[in-house]
Order: sequence, then C-alpha cells, then structure tokens
Amino acid sequence: MASDRSSAGDPARTLALLWGLSAEEKPGRRGPRQAKSPAEIAAAAIALADAEGVDAVTMRRVAQELGVSAMALYTYVPGKAELLDLMLDTVYATMRRTDPAGDGWRARVAAVADDNRALHRAHPWVAGIATSRPPLGPGLMAKYEYELRALEGTGLPDMELDAALTHLLGFVQTCARMAADERGAEQDSRMSDEQWWSANAELLARVLDPERYPVAARVGAAVGETHGGAYSPDHAYAFGLARVLDGLAALIETHRKP
Repeated sequence: MASDRSSAGDPARTLALLWGLSAEEKPGRRGPRQAKSPAEIAAAAIALADAEGVDAVTMRRVAQELGVSAMALYTYVPGKAELLDLMLDTVYATMRRTDPAGDGWRARVAAVADDNRALHRAHPWVAGIATSRPPLGPGLMAKYEYELRALEGTGLPDMELDAALTHLLGFVQTCARMAADERGAEQDSRMSDEQWWSANAELLARVLDPERYPVAARVGAAVGETHGGAYSPDHAYAFGLARVLDGLAALIETHRKP
C-alpha cells in the first residue's frame, strides 16, 4: 500500500510551484528570482529519496541538504505534499525517452514500458506513491503526451487509449514494486534468493511433500532450477509485457475496420 500520494497539498499552490508561478500571479507573468530554485530543491529531495527512501524526505532534512533553515525552505515550497509533487514532476520531466526498436505500435508501447521500468529502477520510491490524482505539472503532461502517442493510430477510441496506457503503466509499477521487495529481502537477509533457498533447502524439503503437492513441487522445482529462486523480476517483466501487448493487440483488432 502506498505510503504517500500525489496532489495531497493545496492545488493552487502546487500548480503555481510546478509551473513556475506565484500563487497570486497570472499565467505569463513571473515573480522575483529566488535564491533557491525549484529545480535545486527537487534535486536535493530526489537524491535523498533515492538514497534513503521517501520517508526520509522531510522539509527539515531537505533544508539541511540545501544549507538553509527549514523555515526558509517553506518560503520556496509550501510543505511536504507540494514537495512530493515537485519531485514526481521532476523525475517525469527528466526520464529517458528511448527510440522504439521498430516502427509498429508494439515497439513504441514496449519502449514506453521500458522507459518507465528504468524510471522505477532509478527512483524506487516512485512505485510507492499513489498517483490517482496526478500532479498536473509540465513533466507529467509531457510524459502523458509522449506515452499516448505510442498508441495513436491504432484505432482505439480516446477513452480506451487512456485505459490501455493506464493498464500498461500499472503492470510496470507492479513489477517495480515486486522487484523492490526482492531487493529489500536480499538486503535484510544479506543473501541472494539463490543463497536463501539453498540455505533452507533441507528445512523446506520436510514440508514440501511432492506426493501431497505434486504439481506445486514439480513446477516449483522447475522455476527454482531456472531462476535460482521462486521469482525472477526480469522474467516476470518480459513474460508479463508480452501478455499485455497481446491483450492490446486483441483489443485493437476489434476496432479495425473490415
């Protein structure tokens, strides 16, 4: 379950921060230059979240990283909620945009998935943020436009274009969370999956009776032998992405004109 969510702060102040306006200022007009820019503040907060997790990001801690007082930081960013939106929009704006491996929609969508997977690898904390109300900043809008264009021309109606993209990104996020869980287990136990299963093989053999659980024992043994453990993030991602693409292909086919 996500520990934080986007758009939890004041909408007007958040949008003003993300788009570079003061809360009272009209679009197209700029306020006075500040000593610390939103980009500098976002970079410090993101670096902290990458190193220690998003729970380590507090206004006081970010202020320390920037060499200012916590009270001074509040003159730039209204609070933790708005800071989180700034962090998200910044990583969206700076995430990679790879060239598709081919000209078709499958290659374009696969590139979108790979780019988002790379985003989660670089910033694991992003997968734990609930974004049902996304921060509507320039980074997110550019990301959304780029990703929708991967499915443009497939014949899907606009509502299904959005739903298809949401389905794809949800799959990538789930894979990212599971991969993060595996990394966390390795760090906590100080053993890889293969080492953990090997160390506990004798104990597990006592309870995993192949006569009582014949299918589970057979399949589990095959998976363990192939992946060195019960789960492979790379295999799960590759297998799942292919199935997502197959499902989208079937949907697209229903909209093709005879």
